[in-house]
Amino acid sequence: MSETRGHVSVLLQGAVEALRIRPDGIYVDATFGRGGHSREILARLGPQGRLIALDRDPLAVAAAAEIDDGRLRIVHAAFSALAEVLRDLDVTAVDGVLFDLGVSSPQLDEAERGFSFRFDAPLDMRMDTSQGMTAAEWLNQAEEKEIAQVVWNYGEERFARQVARALVKARALAPISTTRQLAGIVATAVRTRERGQDPATRTFQAVRIFINRELEEIEAALPQAVAALKPGGRLVVISFHSLEDRMTKRFMRDEAAGERVPPEIPVTADALRGGRLQLVGKAIKPDYFESSANPRARSATMRVAERTDEAGWRGLWSS
Repeated sequence: MSETRGHVSVLLQGAVEALRIRPDGIYVDATFGRGGHSREILARLGPQGRLIALDRDPLAVAAAAEIDDGRLRIVHAAFSALAEVLRDLDVTAVDGVLFDLGVSSPQLDEAERGFSFRFDAPLDMRMDTSQGMTAAEWLNQAEEKEIAQVVWNYGEERFARQVARALVKARALAPISTTRQLAGIVATAVRTRERGQDPATRTFQAVRIFINRELEEIEAALPQAVAALKPGGRLVVISFHSLEDRMTKRFMRDEAAGERVPPEIPVTADALRGGRLQLVGKAIKPDYFESSANPRARSATMRVAERTDEAGWRGLWSS
């Protein structure tokens, strides 16, 4: 199944094909969501295969209960805890890891989560609603300079300073507590916008990324995924905005390049560690038909890399 309760998994077939599923392999779906990719992986696994799925959203973990399959193990955890999860399950190496980054369609479509300006709802934005500070709590206490930095760094909003100033001015009159409030305030500060885009789009993205530490999660998780892969195992990453994709591209490129030292240091090439990854093809975008059927697929980019048979590979606990 590619669709579950209104959620359509992006690049479903392409991502799972890129994993090159072995019937008896062990795979990780690091971002379960509503299980579209997990279901497709399970459909290709044999009786001895295993799938470990992670998600920090309690509702996503609850949705996994719909899948009655002993080969699936769902864990309530952020993907930055990948190595810890595998240790707890006594798994030393896996055949493939899939990341489908960013916010899921159900999170956007469920008003009470506070991710979208399309609804008037409490301003929450946490992917894991069991812990952490809400967007409203942060916006009502952060300094103007910090808000401006977040909106600029994570939303690439050119009116970041004006947005921050407007938010601080507004909260002095009344706490910012709802999505509609936030969107309305931002609209007064963003003088121009991209065609067809709401003025609040970039600010909502920035606050969500910051509240959930999304880029820090990616930075922590990618090395763990590579360390866990067996030689020949695949790393597949689907990203939805330029910040995620740039981070993924840079990480894969650096891992493919291997160990490097300054040219003035007298070290021969054969003394350096080779790259742990080999890039597989170029970045892949959804085709016209998928993008037309699912507008949220339009910004997706998929990158694939394969673990090399590097000398000295000994599995997760030694890499």
